[in-house]
Amino acid sequence: MKRVYGNTAGLKPGQLRRLENLYRRRVPPEQIVTPELARDVSLLAHEIRRQIGLLINRQGRLAFVVVGDTRKILLPLTDEYRAAPGRLSGLRCVHTHLKNEPLTQDDLTDLALLRLDLMAAIGQEGDGLPQAVHVAHVLPGPAERLPYRVLPPQPPWALDIDCLDLIQALEEELERLVSGRRAAPGRERALLVSVSTASRRRTAESMAELKELARSAGIETAGSVVQHRDKVDPRFLIGTGKLQELAIQALQEGAQLIVFDQELNPSQIRSLTDQVELKIIDRTQLILDIFAQRAQSREGKLQVELAQLRYMLPRLVGRNTALSRLAGGIGGRGPGETKLEIDRRRVRERITRLEEALEEVRRHRRQRRALRGRKTLPVISIIGYTNAGKSTLLNTLTRSRMLAESRLFATLDPASRRLRFPRDIEVIVTDTVGFIRDLPRELMVAFRATLEELEDADLLLHVVDIANPRYEDQIRAVEAIVADLGLSQKPCLKVFNKRDLLDPDTVEHLCRRHDALAISALSTADLKPLISRLQAIIAALHESGPDPDAGGPPAETAVDAGAGDAAAGTATTTDCG
Repeated sequence: MKRVYGNTAGLKPGQLRRLENLYRRRVPPEQIVTPELARDVSLLAHEIRRQIGLLINRQGRLAFVVVGDTRKILLPLTDEYRAAPGRLSGLRCVHTHLKNEPLTQDDLTDLALLRLDLMAAIGQEGDGLPQAVHVAHVLPGPAERLPYRVLPPQPPWALDIDCLDLIQALEEELERLVSGRRAAPGRERALLVSVSTASRRRTAESMAELKELARSAGIETAGSVVQHRDKVDPRFLIGTGKLQELAIQALQEGAQLIVFDQELNPSQIRSLTDQVELKIIDRTQLILDIFAQRAQSREGKLQVELAQLRYMLPRLVGRNTALSRLAGGIGGRGPGETKLEIDRRRVRERITRLEEALEEVRRHRRQRRALRGRKTLPVISIIGYTNAGKSTLLNTLTRSRMLAESRLFATLDPASRRLRFPRDIEVIVTDTVGFIRDLPRELMVAFRATLEELEDADLLLHVVDIANPRYEDQIRAVEAIVADLGLSQKPCLKVFNKRDLLDPDTVEHLCRRHDALAISALSTADLKPLISRLQAIIAALHESGPDPDAGGPPAETAVDAGAGDAAAGTATTTDCG
């Protein structure tokens, strides 16, 4: 016999058997529910003084029987009936109301969030007999006011409304709407969501960057939703009414994914995934996914996996009964350890192994750095916001062929090349991972070894995309990260890239305002003033020698900027004279 879900405590054995026997009943496809089943469920609910819910599939079989309290029922997880993009779940919910009240807002919210075929409520008379059946279904297209339609109350003896035909017509209309919006094979469509207390301008800029991140991750944007609030909801982040609209919009747009611009804490992720039958991620996880796609070297892959596991560990929550089964045996913690706890322990063990592997990588890099240090080659580290043109500048300066694309985090693994100035001064130029606003803490920790290359730099070359309307915010974001790394005292030359996209007078004014040098990283001739400036700074630093008060870099943080990693290849010497 199948299980009865929900609030069954205190029920008599006979009542439980009657609830279990409901699984034997069948409902014709054209009916919402049979009059006999509606009568029996209504009388049983009146007897136990609790709501009873039936989840019925399209074959007319009862998939779930649920018991609630006097005011509501909590529907169980229905993962095996998870809706495909542009389709409904294949389940309709028929439940009792102990009074003859219509569908509640909670009922309509469940209809939208769970993508149910139908939602029906059986109202009762004082003796428990059914009086009226209230029915609602989602609307397949954009609605002017509500994303669902509530039908007129139906008498309990006339529930033949061609139920299956109605559901199939709804899905056909959804299929027609979604057919032209399907993602390409191997890609996903996502709704982008921002719940912000900031100004509308800053929110719009942040959402524009989130769209670029989604594009860089290979995700198609199905639409965006912005909600301005005085205070965010601590449980769902977004308002429950907006969450309902979001679920309907995802259904209509064929979206499989919802991406929040704000970082979600473990409790919020759990609450949202319990409510919405869609995959939900936040901005941090999106960036981690991009890094996972881009990492090519062994070190980069280790760092990304470590960041992902550290992010996932506090969010590792179980969503089904399998995670609460007891596990025991010799060598374990005993019968009190659940599968979820085992998963967490394995993640912690993997984190420890990754940290050990990264420490070994850092040890080898320290040895390579010691060899390079004896040659006293100055190091210029290119830093900047992601997609500012750092890799393009490295390619043009050193005549390299590193990957350079117009998208966020196109390159991840650091690269190093040698460069010889006209005065026969030889330097190493390194290209580090791009920065971004609110760089995830997990990435900052995992990429510590990569970012420590900046500590060995004699000069920081800060590349800014001057054509980006948010360039000032990007400058502040990069400077904040540099300060967090304790590198604010290092010499830094600010370079405004993409000067050819702006008016020359505007570029000249901005350069004076920010004490910067304007270039176009694509033009070799345009880099001559930059090369002269770099040569002068390095020569001055070389003549002045190391600061006796500063001391050398700590041994444990020394990094070989010349070797980079496997993806960077062998450092080559390029003459720029």
